[in-house]
Amino acid sequence: MAKVESFILDHTKVKAPYVRLITEEHGAKGDLISNYDLRLVQPNENAIPTAGLHTIEHLLAGLLRDRLTGVIDCSPFGCRTGFHLITWGQHSTTEVAIALKGALDEIANKITWADVQGTDIYSCGNYRDHSLFSAKQWSKDILAQGISDQPFERHLV
Repeated sequence: MAKVESFILDHTKVKAPYVRLITEEHGAKGDLISNYDLRLVQPNENAIPTAGLHTIEHLLAGLLRDRLTGVIDCSPFGCRTGFHLITWGQHSTTEVAIALKGALDEIANKITWADVQGTDIYSCGNYRDHSLFSAKQWSKDILAQGISDQPFERHLV
C-alpha cells in the first residue's frame, strides 16, 4: 500500500493550531496541486465535535475561496482535528494561515445562521448535524491560541 505522508507525520511533535504544506503534486501537463494541513486543535488532545466541525466545513468552503485563489476543496480530517485544503498552484503557508485566520474570525464574529450554505435536506447529506454555536466557540478558541505557519514551533501569523 502507498505510504501516505499524513500517516507518517509524528503527531506528537506538531503544535496546533497551524498550517503545514503536506505536498505539491505536478500533473502530466505541468499543473501544480498543493495540499495543506489546516490543523485547528492538538492531535490526540482534543477533537472538534462533529456538528461544529461540519458547520466550520461548510463555512470554510466559501470563506477560503473568498481569500485564496485556486481552492479546489477543503475537507475535514476524520480525527476531527482540522482540514485538508487542496489548491491549484502554490500559496505560502503564511498566506494560507492569514486566510484561515480571517475566515475563523469571520465565523467567530460575523456569521449568522443565514450565512451558512448547505444546511437543508436538499443541499447537505447530514443537514441535521450542524451547530453554529459550536463553530463560533471553536473558532474563538482557536484564534485565541494564534495560528502558526510553522507546525513544529509557535511562530504566529
